[in-house]
Amino acid sequence: MPKAQDYYPDCPEPLLVSLARGGDRKAFEELVRRRQSWIRHLMQRCCGDRALADDLAQQVFLQVWLKLRGLKEPGAFGGWLKRLAISIWLQYLRKHDALLDAEEYSDNTAQQESPAEAMDLDAALSTLSDTVRLCIVLCYHEGMSHKEIAESTGLALGTVKSHINRGSQRLRECLSAYAESSNKENSL
Repeated sequence: MPKAQDYYPDCPEPLLVSLARGGDRKAFEELVRRRQSWIRHLMQRCCGDRALADDLAQQVFLQVWLKLRGLKEPGAFGGWLKRLAISIWLQYLRKHDALLDAEEYSDNTAQQESPAEAMDLDAALSTLSDTVRLCIVLCYHEGMSHKEIAESTGLALGTVKSHINRGSQRLRECLSAYAESSNKENSL
């Protein structure tokens, strides 16, 4: 049986979105195939739990299928998908009585991580409240501005900035061993 990528091997994403909006399941399967790793990783960074991240990612793509017809501009799919994923995460937090605070994180952490660093970063992220972790992940991992985070989460801009600053400080404290080892290597 042919796979979705056999139907749309080099199809541009806006065309796939248009086809999926029209009910083309193969186009939708290709969109999921292309974006699922990114969404799963985003959700894992938000929640710190792989199984929960997988469940949340499934919820995201279910909502994509249900709401895709409402997307007016197929070229805006990536931003729309990110906002939908954030919304799913916030809904999960509300359902589980999580505190709805968020912290800001303004350094760029798009560097490649070793598996050990990734595990330590995930452990450090897990020490933050859910909304602080969300702001940190959106700022550093997704590269969103403070204003974009505030708009996506519904938090006040000042709250987002405060959360990112305090969350960043907490992560620096948790991960200070990496800074110390880097300073030692540089002095050799």
